[in-house]
Amino acid sequence: MGPHQRLELLDEIPDTGEIVIVTSLRQEEDELLLAWRGARDEANAALAEWRGRRSRESFASYRAAEDRADAAQDALAARRSL
Repeated sequence: MGPHQRLELLDEIPDTGEIVIVTSLRQEEDELLLAWRGARDEANAALAEWRGRRSRESFASYRAAEDRADAAQDALAARRSL
């Protein structure tokens, strides 16, 4: 399954507003930081996909991934400012 097919599959799943933590080889224990890094990686991959395809679907996938990265960054920033 290619990246575009995975994004299409994920786009069909309703957004619950939850942060998903992807297992990582990094040894850090900061879940919010890991969530932000994972979301940022997904957004970067989606941006590359959109740049290659220039379709409405790939742009929508990119914007959704960017929104998730922004939400994770906001959660991380809010915690660090307390």
